[in-house]
Amino acid sequence: MTRPRFEICVEGVDGAVAAEAGGGDRVELCASLAEGGITPSLGTVRAALAAVTIPIYVMVRPRGGDFLYSEREFASMLDDVAAIRDAGAAGVVFGCLTADGAIDEDRTAALVAAARPLGVTVHRAFDMTADAEAALEALIRCGVDRVLTSGHAPTVLDGLGELAHLGRLAGGRIIVMGCGGLRPENAAQVVHDTGLAEFHFSAPMHMSSGMRFRNAGMFMGSAPPEREFTLELTDPALVRATIAAATS
Repeated sequence: MTRPRFEICVEGVDGAVAAEAGGGDRVELCASLAEGGITPSLGTVRAALAAVTIPIYVMVRPRGGDFLYSEREFASMLDDVAAIRDAGAAGVVFGCLTADGAIDEDRTAALVAAARPLGVTVHRAFDMTADAEAALEALIRCGVDRVLTSGHAPTVLDGLGELAHLGRLAGGRIIVMGCGGLRPENAAQVVHDTGLAEFHFSAPMHMSSGMRFRNAGMFMGSAPPEREFTLELTDPALVRATIAAATS
């Protein structure tokens, strides 16, 4: 059996470097993983491309929340795709749904066309669709290369059976990439039970900020104030351990 490929979800240029150091095959580059990932800045994209040699797929998601976008938001996604393509990334990652929980085929096809010749992944917006099989066929019609999914379940372990089913249903027409809580302790089972060729995971570690002065009465967002001084980084050792467990 061919060794599976592993994509590492990271936030920022340092995360991309850590993913490569840990043996990842590809990076999904995002901002704000606390929101599930949104589009990183073009400066971040360029810095990551200069820092690593493994392929980088860039998240195109204008905000957190659902995947039903306004006309202005969708226009911004088209612009981001063009900028990411011109920057030299290997691929883009996005997802657009209709209000009734189907793949928005018109917008998906338009984003695919704008992205070429880059690779195209549709992210876990897929897991928010009303009908997984119908959504998979819609993505195939739109020319999408890869779909990221936990099998319409909260975690990859919960979705093992559905992931295996989707892989068989894809029949080589689209790559089904499993995700959702892949860790060293479950990686071998997930690879074996799903039979998939690609997997996606993050490898977070938390580190206290180096700031010595901390204004305890101020914080910049809606998250708990302590998050202001906690960095979420990618742990290359955890990347390496997860891949080793999956391929042993």
